[in-house]
Amino acid sequence: MKAKDRVMDALDVETFLVSASEAEARALGLLLMHELGFKDADVVFVEFRGCGARIRLRTYMNRPGDTYSWQEAHLR
Repeated sequence: MKAKDRVMDALDVETFLVSASEAEARALGLLLMHELGFKDADVVFVEFRGCGARIRLRTYMNRPGDTYSWQEAHLR
């Protein structure tokens, strides 16, 4: 069983990305989530600070009404 199968709803990733603008940081953040294998991601927070941006990204492991992976893991 994988730990990610126990995530109830969403997973947040927060980091500082070196970028030239807030817009570039948003694009890089979504690209990062895609590179990590997450297909359903959003930018939750971004704050540009000179050489880059503090950014928080959220990927949804289970949306309301989904077949929840954590329920299946709990039943095993």
